[in-house]
Amino acid sequence: MNAPARITAAHGAIDCERIGRLAVRSLYREVALAPKPGLVSPVDSGSHDDMDMSTFFRSLFALRHYFRDIARAGGEGAGFATLQSLGLAAEAQMLAATGGINTHRGAIFNLGLLCAAAGRLAASGYAIAGAGVAHTVAECWGTDILAARPADGAPRADSHGLRVARRHGTSGAREQAAAGFPDVIDAALPTLRAVLAAPGKACETRAAVQALFVLIARLDDSNLLWRGGLLGLDYAQGAARAFLAAGGVFAADWTTRAEATHRAFIARRLSPGGAADLLAVTLFLHELDSLP
Repeated sequence: MNAPARITAAHGAIDCERIGRLAVRSLYREVALAPKPGLVSPVDSGSHDDMDMSTFFRSLFALRHYFRDIARAGGEGAGFATLQSLGLAAEAQMLAATGGINTHRGAIFNLGLLCAAAGRLAASGYAIAGAGVAHTVAECWGTDILAARPADGAPRADSHGLRVARRHGTSGAREQAAAGFPDVIDAALPTLRAVLAAPGKACETRAAVQALFVLIARLDDSNLLWRGGLLGLDYAQGAARAFLAAGGVFAADWTTRAEATHRAFIARRLSPGGAADLLAVTLFLHELDSLP
């Protein structure tokens, strides 16, 4: 009588391992992508003086068990407070590995929640589909995500994202997650898949670059606001829209134009870190659909 339960538990453990590996793989694919406007890549450090690819690798190594563990917690029905505690511990591990440099705080939050949602679905016997995983984050923890925003004066209330949100009245990662990642589900993920399905144009690099530019064009990216204010955000969004309007990655000279945009972002010290975080989410949700 107990055999089916043991089989289910074994499959749940396997799923959590797979989910964790896919999360790390998605983060690796994001940082390894080039050209990316203003962002760290194998080519250079973009607009960043304090980090490079090796910094990201140290961070990923420190986080290698976090995504598996939070997927397992989601499968065990953990509440948001438990997930938040796991995320804070992972953040401390990241900072210890990087010497205090924030490489993956957004990913710890975004992908951590998505891994928990995927683990929850797997434990319940449901298919782990990308859109369903994003919806599960909103359905299970959306209210708690918004309620957990630190009050003014609290220890974590002075983050760059919260400061620019107060200053400019914009939404950020919390709102995106609480709503089920609409910019990913409605725009970036369909864009990625459209390029991958394009006859004669299918290419993972092209697809990821196109999805990234779509995200830059849409997001009120707190990293851009922090570094460049409203003028910097407007410039970045306009540059991304111009790239897409000229054909995006379907244009013959797309790499030349993407590299020129990268140099222009560096000259202005702009880095669309929020878009990069959601690109990793996009890659993760796309790969979840390939799980059996």
